[in-house]
Amino acid sequence: MSAERYLNHPTFGMLYLVAPAGEGRDVYATLYAQKMFFLVTLQPRGAQFEVIPYLDARHHAEIHLSLCRRNGSPDKQRWQELFHQTFI
Repeated sequence: MSAERYLNHPTFGMLYLVAPAGEGRDVYATLYAQKMFFLVTLQPRGAQFEVIPYLDARHHAEIHLSLCRRNGSPDKQRWQELFHQTFI
């Protein structure tokens, strides 16, 4: 992961990338409260935000972390740190 990614939600402000969720979707969390999670699909004319529960967000992050471990990703350590900061 070369750089952190942020999005601006129209109601909840800044969101930060927690993990890719596959199929062109990513899991984001609110930057300040860190208790709201969104499944975000980027589209040509904006983004679609879907609120998801904590456990669903954690599940997506665990799957991504598992794939990083299995594939020997050089970004595994960064994703591991982000997982711990967000969920533990």
